[in-house]
Amino acid sequence: MLRIHVSRLDLSRVRMATRPDAMWETILSFHRLRDRRASTVFGKWRTETRARLNGEAQLLSAVVPPRGYFPDFLTPSQEGAEPFGLDVGMEALRDTPADRIRRELDLMAARRQRGGRGPGGPGAGRITAALPAALSEGRAEPLARLIGALRSYHDAAVEPYWPHIRASVEADRAVRGRALLDGGADGLLATLPPMIRWRAPVLEADYPVDRDLYLDGRGLLLQPSFFCRSTPVVYRDPSLPPVLVYPVTHTGAPEFAEPGPWLGRLVGHTRSAVLQSIGNGCTTSELARRAGVSLASASQHASVLREAGLVLTLRHGSSVLHTLTPLGGSLLRGGAPLALS
Repeated sequence: MLRIHVSRLDLSRVRMATRPDAMWETILSFHRLRDRRASTVFGKWRTETRARLNGEAQLLSAVVPPRGYFPDFLTPSQEGAEPFGLDVGMEALRDTPADRIRRELDLMAARRQRGGRGPGGPGAGRITAALPAALSEGRAEPLARLIGALRSYHDAAVEPYWPHIRASVEADRAVRGRALLDGGADGLLATLPPMIRWRAPVLEADYPVDRDLYLDGRGLLLQPSFFCRSTPVVYRDPSLPPVLVYPVTHTGAPEFAEPGPWLGRLVGHTRSAVLQSIGNGCTTSELARRAGVSLASASQHASVLREAGLVLTLRHGSSVLHTLTPLGGSLLRGGAPLALS
C-alpha cells in the first residue's frame, strides 16, 4: 500500500494537471504494450502499434522493465511546471545529470536482479546489459540513442492516438474540477478512482510495495493518465516534486481521430447550440438549460455528438458530465489543428 501523508498546507496546494504528460504516457504505454490484460481497451491499440514499431521496443526494454521500478529520470518533472509536451520532456531528459542516471540505473539493476527477471526477447539480454552500462558512463551518444528510440516509439504508439488520450484526460479533469468546486480539495481527493482512498490526513492507494510518502508542504500534482492501469504511480525518489499519476476512466479504445460520414449529421442550429453549450463541461440538466431545449432533447443531442466523437460523457455522482473532445473543440474553432502539447 502507498500512503501519502497530506498536511493542511499540502491540502491547500493540491492541483490538477492541465493536460496529459507526453513522457508519462510514453513510458506507461510501453508497459501496456507488453501487458496482455485489458484487451477491450488496449487490444486493438497493441496490434496497430506493434505493426508500426521497428526495433524500438527491444532497446527500450533495457531501461523499462515489464513491471516494477523504472528510472525516475525517464519521466522528468520540475517544481510548479506544467505537464511536459514531448519536445520539452526530451530536452529535460537530455539534461539529466550523469550521476543521477547512474544512481537510478543501479537501483533498477539491483531490483531486477532480486526479482530474477529480464525484459525477455531475442538478444534482449545483451542489449539490457549494454545500454544501461553505457548510459551510466555519462556519455552523450548512448543517451541520444535512448532519446531517439523514445521519440520513435512515441510516434508509433502515442501520437496517433493523442486526441483520444487528451480527451480522456480532459474529461477526467472536468469531473475532478467539479468535485473541487463542490467540496474543495477534500472533495477532490475523495473522488479519485477506487484504488485511491482519501482518509484524512492520509491518501491511501493500492501499490505493489508498502511505502510512505511525506509531502512536507510541497503539495501534490494529480496527473490523470490514459495508459496508467490498476494502480497509481509516484516517483521513487522522495526528493522529487510529488506527482500522483492515476488511471482515467476509460470510455472506449483509443482510435485515430479522423473525420467520417457522421459530419453530415451535424447540421442545424439546435445541435450547433448544444455543442457550444457543453463548453468546459456540463451535466445534461445544465446542457438543456443552456441550450434552451428539453431534458430529453439535450440527452438525445449529446448522444449523437458522443457517437460522432465530439463529446465524452462520464458519470459524476448521480448525474453525467459531458465534455468536448479535442475534435469537438476543433470543430467549434473552425477546424484549427490541435498541437501535441
